[in-house]
Amino acid sequence: MEYVDIEKDLIPYCFDISLEDEIFTFEVHYNEQFDYFTVDLEKDGEVLTTGEKLVYGMTLFYDVIDNRFPRVPIVPYDQSETESIVNWRTLSESVFLYLIKTEGEDDE
Repeated sequence: MEYVDIEKDLIPYCFDISLEDEIFTFEVHYNEQFDYFTVDLEKDGEVLTTGEKLVYGMTLFYDVIDNRFPRVPIVPYDQSETESIVNWRTLSESVFLYLIKTEGEDDE
């Protein structure tokens, strides 16, 4: 499965990503006091949301009904199913932000 690579050593940082032929800007932050990550999302220079917390097994932006947001589900997940939390120890070690392709999509 394809995933979004988060470079923890660069946090806070921004990167652009192409999702279904649309370019989005993710800005990743880390809350050291409570050991969790958030992302801000921009498209075409417009801030769509800030502070979206990465929650294990929960699709990012799942509660947003807005066609400006990514259509592809992005889910923090551990394929080995040994972890069940997103924190500094697990993110980009065993938990990754997987892009969930819908049935009928071809691998490019």
